[in-house]
Amino acid sequence: MAESNFVDYVKIYCRSGKGGRGSTHMRREKYCPNGGPDGGDGGRGGHIILRGNRNYWTLLHLKYDRHAMAGHGESGSKGRSFGKDGADKIIEVPCGTVVYNAETGEYLCDVTEDGQEVILLKGGRGGQGNSHFKTATRQAPRFAQPGEPMQEMTVIMELKLLADVGLVGFPNAGKSTLLSSISAAKPKIADYPFTTLEPNLGIVSYHGGKSFVMADIPGIIEGASQGKGLGLRFLRHIERNSLLLFMVPADSDDIRKEYDILLNELRTFNPEMLDKQRVLAITKSDMLDQELMDEIEPTLPEGIPHVFISSVSGLGISVLKDILWEELNKESNKIEAIVHRPKDVSRLQQELKDMGEDEDIDYEYGEDVDDEDDDLDYEYEEEDWEDK
Repeated sequence: MAESNFVDYVKIYCRSGKGGRGSTHMRREKYCPNGGPDGGDGGRGGHIILRGNRNYWTLLHLKYDRHAMAGHGESGSKGRSFGKDGADKIIEVPCGTVVYNAETGEYLCDVTEDGQEVILLKGGRGGQGNSHFKTATRQAPRFAQPGEPMQEMTVIMELKLLADVGLVGFPNAGKSTLLSSISAAKPKIADYPFTTLEPNLGIVSYHGGKSFVMADIPGIIEGASQGKGLGLRFLRHIERNSLLLFMVPADSDDIRKEYDILLNELRTFNPEMLDKQRVLAITKSDMLDQELMDEIEPTLPEGIPHVFISSVSGLGISVLKDILWEELNKESNKIEAIVHRPKDVSRLQQELKDMGEDEDIDYEYGEDVDDEDDDLDYEYEEEDWEDK
């Protein structure tokens, strides 16, 4: 089987740059016998920066480049000249990328907008040159500050797709057929379960040039929240959706029971998902006559908008669009800030194993990282950096 290009989970090693050393240079010029110290400050180390890019929709470009390293700051020089700052390392990520510490599970940041920049690791500040340490009783200090050390961390980048409507249903419920019929998306469609093996996005056109984004994920089976089937891996892609469209086929033995099973899987995975607006679509309804629809309707869950549809014949599709648009624009359906919780360490290790990311990422430091501090005998405290 060919390897999928949809990559939504990667582990990479990040290292910011260390700060450059301050200079210990003493001014020596003809006709200036008491030149004194004129050592400049070291440059700042480069940052590791994440930038949202709407042109990416997976993390595939990071899968084969597991090391992100910024440049080191250069040392200061004579004439109070500052050292050059280290080059920042900018990592382009798709909007919806969440970052965690791979060792502790700590939540670090979330990139949700195009062009949004987040400093993941700060570069070390440059050390002060000896010109900063001249006093009335110490006219020629022959020491300077070393630069602050670099920071390093192995992180997990996890993509959660941004969409307005998320499709929720068992395998073969007609999710991909619906997406292909009302958008330009072309997901794989076949008459067997688990045809969809990765998420698909489609833009659904509405009246007056309006539109909304719909996300189709692989079918959920009972026990998906515990890792059965493909559910656990892809359930997170509907965490950000404003509205959930539950899809149950009309030929189901018990439509209400299927809906309750799906609801329970979402509750087990993340209870906050039940706070989202929900709509129920009974698919493949072209096989029903009005009498059967009337019999089924009283058994459907109360308080949830529902509609009988057929993606093949077009039955109920325009009504479904109207309901979705109305629900999306309700004041009660505005997305609140998502609260990201740290990952449990034991569960994190199993998650890394399941995703094939449990191997350590090794990196051997080059000679450029070694400190050349032979002439830097100054012992500084944190307050020495306050004016930097």
